[in-house]
Amino acid sequence: MSTRNNQDRLGALDADGSDPTQTSGENNFSFVTPTEFVELPSRGRYYPEEHPLHNQEMVEINYMTAKDEDILASQSLIKKGLVLDRFLQNIVVDKSISMQDLLVGDKGAIMVAARITGYGSDYTVDVTCPSCGIQSENIYDLNEILEITHADDYDKSNTEVTNEGTFLIELPVSKATVEIKLMSGVDETKLRSLKERKKKLKLPETDLTDSLRTIILSVNGSDQRNSINEFIQSMPSADGKHIRSVYQKVNPAANLKAFFECDACEYAKEVYVPITVRFFWPE
Repeated sequence: MSTRNNQDRLGALDADGSDPTQTSGENNFSFVTPTEFVELPSRGRYYPEEHPLHNQEMVEINYMTAKDEDILASQSLIKKGLVLDRFLQNIVVDKSISMQDLLVGDKGAIMVAARITGYGSDYTVDVTCPSCGIQSENIYDLNEILEITHADDYDKSNTEVTNEGTFLIELPVSKATVEIKLMSGVDETKLRSLKERKKKLKLPETDLTDSLRTIILSVNGSDQRNSINEFIQSMPSADGKHIRSVYQKVNPAANLKAFFECDACEYAKEVYVPITVRFFWPE
């Protein structure tokens, strides 16, 4: 991330050396919130041409303000599950960019950068040991543990990128060719709503197949949803695992990864650091 200060935003001083951002009068002044340029994991590769982030490697955000904290504190937005999207929408400088249209990895990078501008880079979080299950409190520097996987950081030998920014994969067992897309904010919202609805109705959880239905656009050139759903239901498990594996490789992401040592069982490995309520609501 790189910071743009107020002087950069407003230009040089006037000819007489005065600051054009300052108004006359003892109690009058104006202030422009400093901004930050955030590196996009996607580098803008997979957005359509009409999207404001098409082929853009950076996005500009405002530093968090008291108004933004009011948004984060809104109980109505929290209950509706809209608080983070509303907050992120407010800090992005270019208002033509919609959080719902952002790729999930890019949205994650903006979220981490926004948190650092508001509360600093130190993040206190309880991490559950993968070995013994015991939780321990840890403090991490977000600048140090943020790991960006870029759009081009993957093995291209097993995939073909289309002009629309989707990916063609030949499956190992069925030999079918599937076309997949990267998840956006709207896809995340739909999956979350579907999961909550099934929970309320006490229906079986189908997270894996629901995710596959979201990212698969066509099978052997057919984009008929009924055909795709039938294929997913009968697809060999090895094929489904292959799709998920390829998706993880091609998906530009902003992950928080750190070395973790468990005091209880001496487990010591790199783990994904969870984003909990303490991320934007620190104690």
